[in-house]
Amino acid sequence: MSADTPVVQDRPRALTVNPGLADRIFLAWARASGVFVLAVMLGVGGYLAVRATEALSVAGLSFVTTETWNPDGGHGQFGIAAVLIGTLLIGGTAVLVAVPLALGSALYISEYAPRKLRRTLVSLVDLMAAVPSVVYGVWGFMLLQYQLTGVARWVSTYFGWIPLFRVNGADPDDPLTPPLVYTASTLMAGIVVGFMITPIMCSIMREVFDQAPAGEREGAYALGSTRWGMIRSVVLPFGRGGIIGGTMLGLGRALGETITVYLILSMNFEIQPHVLQSGGSAVAPLIALRYGDSTDFSVSALMAAGLTLFLLTLVVNFAAAAVVARSRSGASS
Repeated sequence: MSADTPVVQDRPRALTVNPGLADRIFLAWARASGVFVLAVMLGVGGYLAVRATEALSVAGLSFVTTETWNPDGGHGQFGIAAVLIGTLLIGGTAVLVAVPLALGSALYISEYAPRKLRRTLVSLVDLMAAVPSVVYGVWGFMLLQYQLTGVARWVSTYFGWIPLFRVNGADPDDPLTPPLVYTASTLMAGIVVGFMITPIMCSIMREVFDQAPAGEREGAYALGSTRWGMIRSVVLPFGRGGIIGGTMLGLGRALGETITVYLILSMNFEIQPHVLQSGGSAVAPLIALRYGDSTDFSVSALMAAGLTLFLLTLVVNFAAAAVVARSRSGASS
């Protein structure tokens, strides 16, 4: 090669994609749907923030530390300390009830149920998730809480030394203590909400368990593992992100539940850390209870409470999505 011969440098060839009309339509539809969902979420948050400005400008930081609720009483007479703690207690109780049920159901459907029965069980779980929350609320109010008063009395009798399970005004040694002391409590509301969010959590966990790699399953069996050993060493580690994500998504649903808690819980506006004692509070039932007869300023205060709940559930749901995305199951899907 002579010195005058130009040197041609290797360059990567640009790849071009010419999607068809159907692909372009689908891409435009997907983008528009994503933008629309984001716009709706921002619109809801912006509306709540604008309507809550008046109340927040009056209450200031005391809005999150005051437990009484009397917006028309002036500065310092209203806040969400009590209802926020009650919301977290109900959500925590619901998760404690729902996680074992959802995890056990998901494992049975995905790993143990016969193939013919599996499809029926999946349909039943999906059907339970579609039951309106008012049905769960009426069932809990009319039947379940009165059936569980004996359990609440037993827990209070033997574990009342723990502040969480103490019932003020109830003598555990007095068999004539009226059962109404143990009804309309945070525990009863949390149990019913737990039953309500179990199908949602079960569906998420089951879908993640079904994605566990078949090669790793067969490898565990080839090494002499039992079915439970395979589940413990392959399915559960693979689905850890789905378990955590499903639990947090269920928690987000439980925090915002309205009608079920409204029907069961006896509302009071003071910090109530005793889950077995009658009475409690939550943000969503507060809005449903007070919205109809509120003044303009009281509506602004309710909007501030709704904004707090909106931000709380948003944080929980985003955290759940992040956990699922970082897991093996989320990465593979």
